[in-house]
Amino acid sequence: MNFKKIIPQRPLKANKNDFGRIMAVCGSRGMMGAAYLVCKSAFRSGAGLVYCALPESERFSLNRMIPEAVIIPLPSSNGFIKASAAEILLDKILKLRIDVLAIGPGLGLESAAFAERILIETRLPCVIDADALNAMAERRDILRGLRNRPCILTPHEGEMKRLIGDFDNRKLAAMKLSRLTGGITVLKGNKTLISDGKKIYVNRTGSPALAKAGSGDVLTGVITSIWAQNGKRSKDFYKTAFEAASLGVHIHGLAGELAGKKLGERSLLSGEIADFLSEAFRKIK
Repeated sequence: MNFKKIIPQRPLKANKNDFGRIMAVCGSRGMMGAAYLVCKSAFRSGAGLVYCALPESERFSLNRMIPEAVIIPLPSSNGFIKASAAEILLDKILKLRIDVLAIGPGLGLESAAFAERILIETRLPCVIDADALNAMAERRDILRGLRNRPCILTPHEGEMKRLIGDFDNRKLAAMKLSRLTGGITVLKGNKTLISDGKKIYVNRTGSPALAKAGSGDVLTGVITSIWAQNGKRSKDFYKTAFEAASLGVHIHGLAGELAGKKLGERSLLSGEIADFLSEAFRKIK
């Protein structure tokens, strides 16, 4: 795959609105680091605007971690977003002209009803990860309903088994989920697989440095950012999804390699993977 052609361009006369407007729906009490990592990696990958919808009780913690993100506080209970907040967020998505939604990291299963409502009612391109995937595990109707919008699902093997049942062949499993949802599947792990239900891309970058909590949140931010930029530029989020997911996985793995060499695979923190994204992009160029 020619990644040089996929990397989002940065025209001299562009402004922040030209590089994608992202809504990250992430975080809960005790899990605000996930929201931080998604937002940070999305900005590091070139996104123009990143909004973060989170429990109103946790808003100040994210403000301190990443002031560049625009906070969208939602009604919450005990640090988790209430199901009734879905209507508020759907209205915000329209008013803010959001291009891509990233939902799931750190959301908590206590927010499952909220996540289900968002996934049922929005038609926005979605990157679906973590607790948003778990919320759909018992809802095949929601999985099939994803066909009405472009989507990228990013499960690890445990989440994949909850979605489709046990499997032995990773490639067949990735293709099965893509055929079920009509979207792109990113099956994470050693040699992460990306499938659209017909073809498979096998990623070759990465190292054991990536085997840390939060690494998947960084990947979600990278994929969402690249997709928002390329989809907005081409005005086609269906055609750009597979390439955005493949480039995102490649860049994420490359950043992990670079960070591991500099800081040590054993000691690397997931937030430091995001710090090496710029170098990873430069290596491809």
